[in-house]
Amino acid sequence: MKSLLTILALLLAAGLRAQPAARSLSPAAGRFVFGPATTLAADRELLPLARYAAPYLGCRVEERRTADGAVVLLLDPTLDLPAEGYALDIAPERILLRAPSPGGVFNGLQQLFRLLPAEVYACRGLEAGTSVACCRIDDAPRFAYRGMMLDLARTWIDAPALKRYIDLLSYHNINKLHLHLSDDEGWRIEIRSHPELAAVGGFRGGDSPVRPVYGKWDEKYGGYFTQDEMRSLIDYAALRNIEIIPEIDLPGHSRCIASVRPEIRCNYPPDTVSTNGYDYRSAWCVAREENYALLDDILGELCALFPSEYIHVGGDEVETSQWERCPDCRALMRRRGLADAHALEDLFMERVAAILARHGKRPAVWNEAAKSGRLGREARVYGWESVRASLDATAKGYATVVMPGESFYFDMRQSPEEDGHDWAGIFDARKTYGFDPAGCGFTPEQMKHVIGLQGAFFSEAYISHDPERPDYLDYMTFPRICALARIAWSGNEQGWEAYRRELTDAHYDRMAAMGIRFRLFPPRLEVRDAMMHLSTDDGSELWQVADGGAPERYRGPVPAAEAPRMRFFSRRATARSPYVAGRSYYRTIAPEVAITTSMGESRRFPYANAERYRGLSRTTRACRQGDWVLYTFAQPVRCREMFLQTGNRQLPKTIITTGRVEVSYDGRTFHPAGELRQGSATLHPDRAVRAVRIVSTCDDNGTPYVTIQPPRIKPAL
Repeated sequence: MKSLLTILALLLAAGLRAQPAARSLSPAAGRFVFGPATTLAADRELLPLARYAAPYLGCRVEERRTADGAVVLLLDPTLDLPAEGYALDIAPERILLRAPSPGGVFNGLQQLFRLLPAEVYACRGLEAGTSVACCRIDDAPRFAYRGMMLDLARTWIDAPALKRYIDLLSYHNINKLHLHLSDDEGWRIEIRSHPELAAVGGFRGGDSPVRPVYGKWDEKYGGYFTQDEMRSLIDYAALRNIEIIPEIDLPGHSRCIASVRPEIRCNYPPDTVSTNGYDYRSAWCVAREENYALLDDILGELCALFPSEYIHVGGDEVETSQWERCPDCRALMRRRGLADAHALEDLFMERVAAILARHGKRPAVWNEAAKSGRLGREARVYGWESVRASLDATAKGYATVVMPGESFYFDMRQSPEEDGHDWAGIFDARKTYGFDPAGCGFTPEQMKHVIGLQGAFFSEAYISHDPERPDYLDYMTFPRICALARIAWSGNEQGWEAYRRELTDAHYDRMAAMGIRFRLFPPRLEVRDAMMHLSTDDGSELWQVADGGAPERYRGPVPAAEAPRMRFFSRRATARSPYVAGRSYYRTIAPEVAITTSMGESRRFPYANAERYRGLSRTTRACRQGDWVLYTFAQPVRCREMFLQTGNRQLPKTIITTGRVEVSYDGRTFHPAGELRQGSATLHPDRAVRAVRIVSTCDDNGTPYVTIQPPRIKPAL
């Protein structure tokens, strides 16, 4: 009995998740030892999976049903398990993995990998003598749909990078990859009947009719997948038990395609004064019959290309004011007896659903498209806005993917001072792990319509964080994806502290071996006896950095008097934590300031918002060369740092894209103080400042206005 308990402890330490509702685990005596003679034996249908596993395990592949000293993969339809379930038997003489489907075999392989040393993910083969404790595991997922959405429209991610991401998702038993292939800023898939959609709309800036936004304003930026490239990605993902679900966002979020094919827009002249000549309208005209012929071409090719039963056709955040101004749309409303322009979206989505049905597919939509309940129940709804949105969809009888932004939008920042959005909340993996539909008010009948959970990463901010490297994407999504995968597979009954310990003790090493640049939880900072004490319990190394200095190893407590200029963080292998600092580091002052510009003042967002440090302000148009923003302080301001920002707090949009900064110490004479970076300027003045002026050197920013944020000013020490 003692030896069995010891074996069980070893298995748990290796990462087995003891969830009685989802799995059966039976420890056994002995160990299976890998060596030069170990082989992978598989049914013919499973040979592709055997070849997939061979580089990880370092075994040669043989086509036979059974063997000693082998890892044997078998399809077994007699197993009393769901299709993605598996039975893994590890005995001293062999490892037998059985499942009703290839997907179940793939899941079982991932479980086997998790029982092995983390180095298995380096894909260089196991060292001779590597062993695994004997046991029997029967397992199956809680939800059949375990998804992740990746936005390729705002930030282009090429095929090698996407394959890497598919691998990372597959290691975590994520089985759906929802690709956001179009939006206002990009079109990422070839349509052979209309090649201009990708060849032109796949790029913005330069000579493209799609203007740059979010980053890379001084180059022609983008890319797209040919259908052959996408077909290869579909096959690559399918082997790894991942279904790719494409999304073309309709009828809103379509400024890109409308810039390439302007005739899809509504029939009225746009106001382009504020955008320096750019038609900023983003919705398809519902009344143009020609639009549905174009959509039939587009969606028909997608239906033929993607094996997925569902094609996601968007339906979110439609600017219906464009339809209200359109004489053709108003006439259509009168003919159909529609009192609300929102009903036009129902009409549009019904037409799109009919197109998909003719091509043998079903529509998937964001929750707004199903709000009225007119969309057929063959549609799948993605409840992103809130838990309430998913409750509403399931109550109406729609198959629903639950993904409220406040728990599953991984583009949200993870603590108040980190990068990322914050409109849906600020949260880390703990909140994601804590989500449970059972505690959200779903009735048993509604739960029958919850098909699974999904995370999302919208990439507006990615492009300004070196998108050619995976660091920002990895940091924002891991370990939040780990938490999503866990609760979608087996729930969260073990509790957060136990799961966090599993992450730090076992899974951190695995993610490092996978090459993930993941986020560590922040170290603890305590002030005792006038000293700042740093600590961490995850095996990471502590570092400190003083303003203006390079990072150096933390060697012990730091005087609290240094708090206004000191930050700390930790590193472990490929991972790092966010910065932590004392309150005084972030303390700011709010000197009286007057803000004026040459670009007019928004009535809805007046300059008083930023002047009073209460919120953002906006101009009435985009910037042009020579435009300016002037900050004039009532009294000279002494400070150690002054941060002036145009654009949104969380990403560079609606900014002055290029410009210079000038500072005045007397309010009359201005001196050069540097160039804007991502629409912002950071000054470290050595004397009191009376005024600062930002001068635009660009012709526009791809949007109808410039956003002005309140100054962030740190007091002098």
